[in-house]
Amino acid sequence: MKLVAYKVGRDLNPYRIGSRVEGRIIDLQEAYRHYLLSESEIDLAMTVESLLPADPNAFYSMGPQAMKRAFRAEAFALAEGLEEVQFRAEEIILGAPVPKPGKIICVGLNYKDHIEEMGRDLPDYPVLFGKFANAVCAHDQGVYHSKLTEKLDYEGELAVVIGRRAQEVTESEAMDYIAGYTIANDVSARDLQRRTPQFLQGKTLDRSAPMGPHLVTTEEIEDVSNLSIRTFVNGEKRQDSSTKHLIFSVPHLVSFISGIMTLEPGDVIMTGTPNGVGFAMDPPQFLKNGDVVEIEIEGIGQLRNKIIPKPSRIQ
Repeated sequence: MKLVAYKVGRDLNPYRIGSRVEGRIIDLQEAYRHYLLSESEIDLAMTVESLLPADPNAFYSMGPQAMKRAFRAEAFALAEGLEEVQFRAEEIILGAPVPKPGKIICVGLNYKDHIEEMGRDLPDYPVLFGKFANAVCAHDQGVYHSKLTEKLDYEGELAVVIGRRAQEVTESEAMDYIAGYTIANDVSARDLQRRTPQFLQGKTLDRSAPMGPHLVTTEEIEDVSNLSIRTFVNGEKRQDSSTKHLIFSVPHLVSFISGIMTLEPGDVIMTGTPNGVGFAMDPPQFLKNGDVVEIEIEGIGQLRNKIIPKPSRIQ
């Protein structure tokens, strides 16, 4: 299943959880309401919000039970041909799959070739830092170019979304705690990143973590450790690698991080970027206003964003 956060009509409308099927968006809460009515579960249909929340963040926070109902809702809508709960792609506005994650945990220096191009040593443990919800934006939404930086860079990454609370899980258990995968761009202000020993100020500028276009649930990805990942800037290929080159695998990262902090449903782990970033080119090639960055990951899709000037005041 491909999960989306979407809205219809005015931009002020709230995002709702949906699924994407062949260019159409199914409203999962409304589809589940119809399913309950078909089963003569009138009382449950009246309280469907408590079973399958419309808000994407609330949906993920419910964990596996909400996910099971989402699968049932999608299957019912397709089997019954429920046109009233479906929208064409051109009718909707996409948000990031998880619009306001509780935690965004980023992994630095997780591809050997990227470590070499950045002039760093191989880490003994995953290098972790954070982004915050202010950084999140969606597929086809503008990424802000802050006036604070002259060295804005891209980092195409596989992102893992947690599906249920994880505390000190083992590597063998880790995959059971994942809701699915999406594409992320760890947009980085290299000058801000490197002016102190800590990465943070260069990593969490407003709209510096585009994600999308959807979340692909785990059953659709046969082997997350062998997915091609490519990044293009204005059509020019800059990154071309595979998740098989991750130093710390997805199960290892979930296990390692859950030993440090409790991971909650909807938390996002950005797993690191391969070589080919603009900072390491000769001469360096940084992003400028008007540039279009496209990131493709096998089995997931394409994330596309344009670099735009940051407004003086964000409404």
